[in-house]
Amino acid sequence: MDKLTVISGTLFMAADVFAIVSLAMPDWIITDVGGDTRLGLMWSCMTLYNRPQVCFTPDLQPEWLLALICILIGCVCITSTVILLASSHFDRNVIPYARWVGFAAMVAFCLAAVIFPMGFHVDEIGGQPYQLPNSHQVGISYILFVLSLWITVISELFAGKQLVDTSVKAHQDEHEEEENP
Repeated sequence: MDKLTVISGTLFMAADVFAIVSLAMPDWIITDVGGDTRLGLMWSCMTLYNRPQVCFTPDLQPEWLLALICILIGCVCITSTVILLASSHFDRNVIPYARWVGFAAMVAFCLAAVIFPMGFHVDEIGGQPYQLPNSHQVGISYILFVLSLWITVISELFAGKQLVDTSVKAHQDEHEEEENP
């Protein structure tokens, strides 16, 4: 397995971990107005006036539900990409498939990043699409997701470079075979 495949696979794996961790935490949007409120895609937690913290599964608005679905699809694609890159050690022909599945993950994450801020109009926030009120801010979960998105883009660049190198090498080998029958 060449070093570009290892780098790409490692970066894809890191992106997958960051995306999964971002989903597991309820810190996508946070505020301390009237207590401590942390809104997430899978969990939301509230602490009102020094009472014990209450966490629950939120009823997601369509925008956030679609963003969640896109992130889950992206995670499945990234996991598949890592498996394909690992299997490329045995069969180099799977590398183009890994690249395309990684590209699908990148597209799914980009869609989620564009769709998520449309949901800032929910009652718990009270903003407008793409306009978060001053009393609220993005939390560490959203930051981890954006980091996951960027790492996925970088991983895809490495996978693309690796695919080009593999194609050039195959072309050179083919050309050498034609010259030396």
